[in-house]
Amino acid sequence: MAGTDPAARLRDASLRVTAQRTAVLQVLEQHPHSDAGFVARTVREGIGTVSLQAVYDVLAALSEVGIVRKFQPAGSPALFELRTGDNHHHVVCRTCGAVADTDCAVGGQPCLTPTAADGFVVQEAEVVFWGVCLSCADSVEPQRDPNTPPTTVKEPKWPSRKTPNR
Repeated sequence: MAGTDPAARLRDASLRVTAQRTAVLQVLEQHPHSDAGFVARTVREGIGTVSLQAVYDVLAALSEVGIVRKFQPAGSPALFELRTGDNHHHVVCRTCGAVADTDCAVGGQPCLTPTAADGFVVQEAEVVFWGVCLSCADSVEPQRDPNTPPTTVKEPKWPSRKTPNR
């Protein structure tokens, strides 16, 4: 639904159109994979005073009706995006924390099926791929030895506003 008018998205979900909800949607349109703190700071630049709690409340309401998707890579705060309903996954840079969407690994939803679901009907697979974005890979810093555990890699700088090169 990217590119859809924020007011129309809200009405389609039977939500009241408010300045805060509209501003949050506009921020996520421009900055996918944002955390609540970044959204709050950016909304304040546009509409003035708004509390972090109000932004959390808006994000929760938008997530509940499926307008916004919430996901949380290990070691990261919860991130939010507008791309919903397509079972896509994410790739995260271990060095800088950049996040990018990547389409489903195989076929339709769920694109990955466990060998044993033990009484569950699997509806979705949430996958996070970890690696190094091209910008970090091209840096002068030496690359990590693939035989070294990931804990020796420097921690990502969350939140990241960087989009990896493709």
